[in-house]
Amino acid sequence: MINPISDDYRHLLMELKQRIRSAQYEALKAVNREMINLYWDIGQIIVTQQQGASWGKSVVEQLAKDLQAEFPGISGFSAANLWRMRLFYESYVNNEKLAPMVREIGWTHNLVIVEKCKDDLEREFYIRMTRKFGWTKNVLIHQIENQTYEKTLLNQTNFDKTVPAEIRNQLKLAVKDEYTFDFLELADEHSERQLEQTILARVEPFLQKMGGRFTFVGSQYRLEVGDKEFFIDLLLYHRQLKCLVAIELKTGEFLPEYVGKMQFYLAALDDLSRFPDENLSIGIILCKSKDKTIVEYALRESNKPIGIATYKLFSTLPQELKNQLPAPEQVAKLLEGVE
Repeated sequence: MINPISDDYRHLLMELKQRIRSAQYEALKAVNREMINLYWDIGQIIVTQQQGASWGKSVVEQLAKDLQAEFPGISGFSAANLWRMRLFYESYVNNEKLAPMVREIGWTHNLVIVEKCKDDLEREFYIRMTRKFGWTKNVLIHQIENQTYEKTLLNQTNFDKTVPAEIRNQLKLAVKDEYTFDFLELADEHSERQLEQTILARVEPFLQKMGGRFTFVGSQYRLEVGDKEFFIDLLLYHRQLKCLVAIELKTGEFLPEYVGKMQFYLAALDDLSRFPDENLSIGIILCKSKDKTIVEYALRESNKPIGIATYKLFSTLPQELKNQLPAPEQVAKLLEGVE
């Protein structure tokens, strides 16, 4: 008769599996750092030699052929890639903040960011987010093409006065100005119920579009206050910030009275559903459209943390909104919240 496996053994096995996975991950990170260091050094050599006017384009082409001949089993030494190493080095050599950070993400991720982002603050944003959320190359490309950087910085919230300073930046980066739900198969004209039901049928992509580390709690979340029942359209939980996130869906233009209703929901959530070790609940009102000035007035006197965002079924952020981004020093301070 086989003896049953003891709880001690199961616990030991679980610990060993975790240790092995952790060691594998650290080994991969170490290999990646060494490869990035190598590519950095090659880029530096090419730049230095070209500055001395001793290397032209043909020398780089020849260098690629010789390296490929010497190391036939190793990819990455094509002429095109050597020029990318040069661009990579030039892009970060004078940036003491980003130079060490680029070694923490993969080479293909770095190439995407260098080639698609021309501003250092935008690059920092995507480096930090890739490192934090483990974005694949394709996810990173999608985030850049979907203008996640701009949509995050343009968000309208009252978090500056309603949440503790220690989580403020992280929370502001968790709420976007606009969400693109291009996975939803909805007509241009649709009801709030249709929007909710379609989201519920595609919860996983919805959470991915929301960004951050959200988990799904429920829909039409019931609150009993006095002798009446109230229902929140969607309730999420942000794992890192440890707070409940109430979402109200509105298929029309933002109206100021929506803020009062959300304040009521958040007060009830904090009293009835929030655990003692959790942060205050926050609210996100998702509308089809909004007037930014009306939103500013509506949030001015609100004492509960609320963000007002719009949703689209395809990406529509106008290019001219780039001119409305916060000042560089404000952006730099905000990015410190992405660890």
